[in-house]
Amino acid sequence: MSGNPSAGQRVAPPASGRALAVQVKWLPTSADYETVWQAMRDFTATRSPDTPDEIWLVEHAPVYTLGLAGKPEHVLSAAGIPLVRSDRGGQVTYHGPGQLVAYLLLDLKRLGYFVKEYVYRVEEAVIQALAELGLPDAVRKEGAPGVYVNWPRPPAPSVELAKISALGIKIHRSCTYHGVALNVDMDLTPFLGINPCGYAGLRTVDLAACGCGASVPEVAEVLVAALREALAPGQNAK
Repeated sequence: MSGNPSAGQRVAPPASGRALAVQVKWLPTSADYETVWQAMRDFTATRSPDTPDEIWLVEHAPVYTLGLAGKPEHVLSAAGIPLVRSDRGGQVTYHGPGQLVAYLLLDLKRLGYFVKEYVYRVEEAVIQALAELGLPDAVRKEGAPGVYVNWPRPPAPSVELAKISALGIKIHRSCTYHGVALNVDMDLTPFLGINPCGYAGLRTVDLAACGCGASVPEVAEVLVAALREALAPGQNAK
């Protein structure tokens, strides 16, 4: 489902000269969530105003994560999958093989924008990446952070919006960690064991179900380029 580059391998920068200066690296395949979470906290706690921003790319081993305000009743049936209460925002979600997670370790003060604009920029990057991958209908959904696509797919008439990407962020001293997950080609069954992001009956899909055959590394190339463009300081955002 994946075939990730070796841990630590950099993703190529976009062709545009106007992009976020950021170090990008792959973490080991099937990385343990709590280990990566602690590494993010350590990085953020020890960074200085001169520390370069980083994006960490990973496919996690199967895990449910519950945000700070997350309600345990949104976990319907864990079925042996570990559940971790995290310090990110939001409710419950699932991470597993075939899902690309991009952890964004950024200094917002240095970049010059606030949290609301940061969230908008990340969502915009996902929307632009999905358009490049053949899903030009990707949209936001008011009151429900993340990115959605029409379901079922054309040419069938759309009857609902299905979630394909989830956001979860944490800000510490104006610096971000956690980030965005994009479903590429994964077993979606574990999403049936939860109310995704706190919404009962919310349909969750991946790129493969939408007819896109790109691999996780291929999707990473597109998403990182879009993130570097959307998060660049001085870019116009809503």
